[in-house]
Amino acid sequence: MITDNTTFINPIGAAFILLMCVLIVVLPRKYALVPFILVICFMTMGQRVLVVGLNFTMFRILVFFGWIRLLIRGEIRGLKWHPIDTAVVLYVISNATIYTLQWRTWEAFVNRSGLFYNAFGLYFLFRFLLHDLEDVRRGIRQLATFAVPLAISMMVEKLTERNAFAVFGAVPLFTVVREGVLRCQGPFAHPILAGTFGATIFPFFAAMFRDKGRKLLAMAGMLSSLVIVGTAGSSGPVMALLFGVLALVMWPMRDYLRAVRWGLLISLVGLHLVMKAPVWFLIGRITVFSGNTGWHRSYLIDQAIAHFWEWWLLGTRDTAHWGRLLSDVTNQYINEGADAGFLTMVLFILIIVRCFRTVGVSVRAMQDGSFASRFQVWGLGASLLAHAVTFISVSYFDQNILIWYLLLAMISTVGVAAQASEVPLKELATAPAKGPLRLTWNRAPAHKAPLASEAEQPQGRPVTGALLPRPQSQRRTP
Repeated sequence: MITDNTTFINPIGAAFILLMCVLIVVLPRKYALVPFILVICFMTMGQRVLVVGLNFTMFRILVFFGWIRLLIRGEIRGLKWHPIDTAVVLYVISNATIYTLQWRTWEAFVNRSGLFYNAFGLYFLFRFLLHDLEDVRRGIRQLATFAVPLAISMMVEKLTERNAFAVFGAVPLFTVVREGVLRCQGPFAHPILAGTFGATIFPFFAAMFRDKGRKLLAMAGMLSSLVIVGTAGSSGPVMALLFGVLALVMWPMRDYLRAVRWGLLISLVGLHLVMKAPVWFLIGRITVFSGNTGWHRSYLIDQAIAHFWEWWLLGTRDTAHWGRLLSDVTNQYINEGADAGFLTMVLFILIIVRCFRTVGVSVRAMQDGSFASRFQVWGLGASLLAHAVTFISVSYFDQNILIWYLLLAMISTVGVAAQASEVPLKELATAPAKGPLRLTWNRAPAHKAPLASEAEQPQGRPVTGALLPRPQSQRRTP
């Protein structure tokens, strides 16, 4: 029997992770994400090594060698700080500190050290490996390539009711059946998490469809995502997928999202006032597959609010007394609060808010760029919305942690690139002209100062709106 306190690694798993560790060190930077994608798609969290009581799963081992790569190749340089970086740091510090204060044991400290290692190790490793939008787009293409065999394996599992990844441990050999529905999970820790992976990567590939010469790969990625979601047989991932698609089709309304958000908030408040039950019980009415546990999710939210004063400061050690089956906190937001208090929950939400803001600002800053590039950035925001929705019904504890921090790193990388492409208006107005310089402008944001008149502009430098990024040919390679 395999327990969490034992080392378990078979020859196939050992050979696989050894190969991944070699690849992460020797591959060129543009292919450095490939070993992580392979671990996400083809390795369970059952393969692990215990070192002085510390649990090193396969992706944690890979993170270690990833940082060795950065050191020996001298790639720890040039990181430009972004507000998302600050939000991640504050969230991790708050979570680790408050959780440890709640339990005041060595085991609690070791547990939060794992969170610290995962978050900082993955997020900042990806930040160093991703330099610009082209790196982000390349990573998405690589993800699409390996999503195809994963989808095929889950289709085989659907047909045979056998999970080939059971050889690596942590997943059952026989596919789970709930009320007559096969719930395939592949290498993931739970069918819901398998479906979540498929749902949250679909917007990547749908946005890539407008990329010239990538239509076939984008179609293969989208089809693979749909297969993964469908074979998982869970309602939560289907809803996440629908919200991701909804975010993509909102592209024409991107300049009116503030009004959309306020309208949605007012509608929810109105429903809350007229409904007999609180508005969050609408979650329990959403059913896609039989065996849906939406009411359980609604009840969990209801009880978390009812017990707010129990967990708001330092979290709580146990939620079992909240109600039947509520010891399993299947909500990432509530889980953050139950683990480490309201402050940690707020900081976790702050990460998501800053990411949404960064996507919007980056799309506006890329007005001079191609539609394919801008829509690919929009696709990152659509994936973020899919994650934000699925956090209502599940907490991540498997490979989805990797795809989550990869998405955060992608968005912050795009945000830094957008910041670097901007030239302050004051500097532009006072700088002497040095030969011809052609700039493309858009309407000025409301927060900018009024522009100088045409007579006050440096000769040869037209100014009619907000500064846009330089064409790719004029940018220096980092």
